[in-house]
Amino acid sequence: MLDIPPGMLKMDMPSPRIRQKEKVVIVMGPTGTGKSRLSIELATQFPAEIINSDKMQVYKGLDIVTNKVAEEEKSGVPHHLLGIANPTVDFTATNYCHTASLAVESISTRGLLPIIVGGSNSYIEALMDDEDFRLRLNYDCCFLWVDVSMPVLHKFVSRRVEQMVSVGMIDEVRNIFDPYADYSTGIRRSIGVPEFDKYFRAEAFLDEENRARLLHEAICDVKKNTCKLACRQWEKINRLRKIKGWDIHRLDATEVFQKSGKEAEHAWEMLVARPSTAIVGQLLCGVPADKVPAIASVAKNMGYIQQCLVA
Repeated sequence: MLDIPPGMLKMDMPSPRIRQKEKVVIVMGPTGTGKSRLSIELATQFPAEIINSDKMQVYKGLDIVTNKVAEEEKSGVPHHLLGIANPTVDFTATNYCHTASLAVESISTRGLLPIIVGGSNSYIEALMDDEDFRLRLNYDCCFLWVDVSMPVLHKFVSRRVEQMVSVGMIDEVRNIFDPYADYSTGIRRSIGVPEFDKYFRAEAFLDEENRARLLHEAICDVKKNTCKLACRQWEKINRLRKIKGWDIHRLDATEVFQKSGKEAEHAWEMLVARPSTAIVGQLLCGVPADKVPAIASVAKNMGYIQQCLVA
């Protein structure tokens, strides 16, 4: 029982310091919109580490097909849950929630900001809205959505598929081809794997013309299915925002994809990078968005940001 001195009102008693929640940033968006780029840029401006939430990139192998971020593109930022799972066994949403939760806790306890990034919104939804709402109860979650107009994005992902083919995607898939494989399990569910099944089965028995025709059809199927995936991902994010009421910050990057060279870089800086840095800065320190330092000078404030993370 508290011993309150006579005459001391309860309102005069010092109140205990309420510990602020730790912070988590979640970068969402359809395939090809620049989520990985944004997450790495944020992780080089704030003391952070990245947790993958792409359900195909979680598997070992097929780095080209699954568009895993290359080592030289990581800018030294540690990435978790990237290429860690057995490619022949399903890595379920339950598996993801358990492993990602451990990663979030590990990063946070070291005074760093966990940045979850990937296009698999089912993984993110399962993590955020599990039966106990553990992550939401223990962390302040900030959602960033990199959005691009679908017609513009479809053109981009089609070109990206062609680039993937040019750097070895077909040989990469051929190396795991098995005529008895199950395309409903593990990494073989990836877009870019089942589409080539017919081609690999028949290529040895076809003349050059028919082999080229079958290959072209397979590549077109990869493009078509990637565009369909982008649409499904876009619709899922909208559902989370409109029906489930998630507070998601939308960053329209369409203009970035309509430009090239320095103009595209400038558009990315103004439309995606700076607004995202402002939002994350506000999350960490309660600083109004217009008072958050520009990207070029954020690194100078690293010590202050670090204090905000562990406050």
